[in-house]
Amino acid sequence: MQQVRSWKAQKVIERLSQKINRQILLSLEACVHCGLCTDQCHYVLANPDDVTYAPAYKADQIRKFFKAHLDWTGRAFPWWVGARSLYTDQELEDLKDTVFGKCTNCRRCSLACPMGVDMATFNRMARGLLSWVGVMPEGVAVVAKDQWEIGNQMGVLKEDYLETLKWMEEELQEEYHDPAIRIPVDQPDCNVVYAINPEPVTYHDSCNNARSCGMFEEPRELLRLVCLDFREMYPNRAENYCCTGGGGAMSMSEYAPRRLKSARVKAEQLRATGAKIVVTSCHNCVDGLFDLIRHYKLDMQVKLLVSLVANALVAPVRVPVPAARRPLEGRTILVIDDEPDVRLYLSKIFAEQGCEVMDAPDANQAMRAIKSRKPDLITLDLVLPRKTGEKLYWELRRDPLYRDLPVVVVSGYASIESPRIDFHGFLREKGLPDPEGFIEKPVDVEKLLETVRCALQDSRRAQG
Repeated sequence: MQQVRSWKAQKVIERLSQKINRQILLSLEACVHCGLCTDQCHYVLANPDDVTYAPAYKADQIRKFFKAHLDWTGRAFPWWVGARSLYTDQELEDLKDTVFGKCTNCRRCSLACPMGVDMATFNRMARGLLSWVGVMPEGVAVVAKDQWEIGNQMGVLKEDYLETLKWMEEELQEEYHDPAIRIPVDQPDCNVVYAINPEPVTYHDSCNNARSCGMFEEPRELLRLVCLDFREMYPNRAENYCCTGGGGAMSMSEYAPRRLKSARVKAEQLRATGAKIVVTSCHNCVDGLFDLIRHYKLDMQVKLLVSLVANALVAPVRVPVPAARRPLEGRTILVIDDEPDVRLYLSKIFAEQGCEVMDAPDANQAMRAIKSRKPDLITLDLVLPRKTGEKLYWELRRDPLYRDLPVVVVSGYASIESPRIDFHGFLREKGLPDPEGFIEKPVDVEKLLETVRCALQDSRRAQG
């Protein structure tokens, strides 16, 4: 007899195929259950006798219904690959306990995986599937609502934030007996000097900022400027342990005892430094660290990096400094590419350099834009609909008005050995000069800007 599937389970299964991408697919398929990830997880270290905390076990709770519905091996040999679908609301609740309550998406297990499995990616996908049908911790629902409606997960309105700053400003005036003290908001061109913090300080690498984004040295450079006694905790950087508050864990009160038990690993790390202040760059980490410091009775404060630096700042007399002019500032650049994402990407690159940017999705619109307002330079994709980039280049070089217009080819087929477009052969056949530059996709931003700058400089010399 066929098992009846609940409405929520059916919706999760239907949505599964929409959420799978290449990265998730690779991670779901690649695990060989070698076990190298197991002792990387702080939940495992705090619960060594409970196999349900092992990253591979947790991943299999997601992998089994992926195998059942989207992998041929699960349909052919379900008993061999552990494929099993979801049927009941209780199974969804059990999955919620795994993906929300036993993982903070810190990615430390992924660091040890020889197959490149990214646990956080498909664990986050599973959270999304469950949230889609309303199966999630209540705290996560509240935080998500605040983020969506107010713009931050703390639920702080802009008016309340500014009012708090005003209240802090009055406290400072009273403390230092100086009614002239001000806390400026969004005030440009403020110059500062700083004072040094004498207490021993250690740094907690946030899982997202450090392990996922590679921001390791920048915070340490700041800390060495504002601290006399900076002490590393071990392990650190990419191998640092999670604060246990990430992945929304701080909002899930039902999992607090489990989270604080796993926090023993982090507490021992902190205690070993002998520091009086632990600094981090993530406000979720501040909450997680504060909670575990209080639970394990550590003699230590938690501060955000920005707060530690701000506390060291002393505002001097303002000295006006003229802004440096950017090399491309004031130039007009036309971006020609049929891909909207590429046009937007290139436009933002040039806009950040102070350029005025026009764009066109095909050769005909590009020609109309050039005739309407001649740019200082164009970037040209060779693969365009209807009329190719080659044809547009040929038209420009034959026209006396535009033959000297600098052109930088930005294309997936800009190389000399391109198998699909022999652009250099086309130039030789038509007796046309080379464009001012060739940039292959994916675009190297520094190379692009340097090529454009040189092309504009050469054009200016030729006109002079």
